[in-house]
Amino acid sequence: MMPTSLLSESLAQQAVLALLTEVSASPKPGLVDRLDRGAHKDMDFFTFMSSAASLSGYFERCAKAGDSFHGQDLRILFENLRPLGQEAERAMFAATGGVNTHKGLIFSLGIICAAAAYCCTTRAIVSRLDEQVICKTIAQMTKGLCARELASLKKSTGLTVGERLYKEWGMMGIRGEVEAGFPTVRAYALPIYRKLNSSQCYHVNDICVQTLLQLMVVNEDTNIVGRHDREMLAYVQQYAKQVLEAGGILSERGVAMIHQMNDDFVQQNVSPGGSADLLAVTIMLESLKGLSSPK
Repeated sequence: MMPTSLLSESLAQQAVLALLTEVSASPKPGLVDRLDRGAHKDMDFFTFMSSAASLSGYFERCAKAGDSFHGQDLRILFENLRPLGQEAERAMFAATGGVNTHKGLIFSLGIICAAAAYCCTTRAIVSRLDEQVICKTIAQMTKGLCARELASLKKSTGLTVGERLYKEWGMMGIRGEVEAGFPTVRAYALPIYRKLNSSQCYHVNDICVQTLLQLMVVNEDTNIVGRHDREMLAYVQQYAKQVLEAGGILSERGVAMIHQMNDDFVQQNVSPGGSADLLAVTIMLESLKGLSSPK
C-alpha cells in the first residue's frame, strides 16, 4: 500500500503532467500549443506553463481529501472539494494575469484526484484500479449535479456560459460528462489512445493529437457553441472526421489538413477547448491504470 503522502504527491504529479502533455501536443487546431496560440489572443504556451505550475498543490489537496474521506455519501466528498477549487482558480488567475487557462480542468482533474485517492484507500474497492472503478466513484460523487445546478436554474440574467447553453440548447457540458463518469472519454478517447500507445510505433505527441481529433468528432463541445452556435459545432465535427479519414496526424495528407484546419479555426475564432480538456482527462485516467490499492 502506498503511503498517503506519496499517493497524494503521485496523483498531483500525474494531474500536472496531464496538463503539460495536453498543451504540448502539436499541432492542435484552434488551440494553444507549442507552435502557436490558436484562436486565443490572451494566452500562449507559456501562460499554460505558469497555470499548470500553480495547480500542483491544489491537486495534492484534492487527493488528500479523497484519501481521508470515510463517509457513506460521496456527494459530501464532492462538496468538500468546492472551496479547494475556488482557491485553485484564484491561484490560476494570479499566475496568468487573470486569464482562464484551466478552469475546466481544475474541476475535472481535481475530482479525479479525489476519487482515485478514495478508491486506493477504501478496502471495499477492488485491488487494482482502472477507469471504470474511478469513473463509477466520480458518478457517485456528482450524482444530481446537473439537476441541482442546471435543471433547477431560475435566473435569466447573469448566466455563465454553461448555464446559458443549458437554457438555450439543453447542453450539460462538463457537468453532464462528469456526472455520467466521463462516458465520452471511456467510449472514444481511451480506446484510440491505448491502441496507438500499445503499438509502440507512435510518439506521445501524435497519439495525443490523433486522440484529440477523435474527441472533436464526437464531443458536444460547449466551448465551440459558446463562441458560435450548434451549426459551427457540426462543422467542426465533420471537419475532424474528414481529417481522421485522411489518416489524421499519422499521414502526410492528414498533417497538411490539420494545419489547414488550424488556419481556418484561427480565422473563424473557433477553439475546441472542451475536447482539449477531455484529452487531458484521457491522459490522466490512462496514467492511473493499475494504480495499487490495499486488498
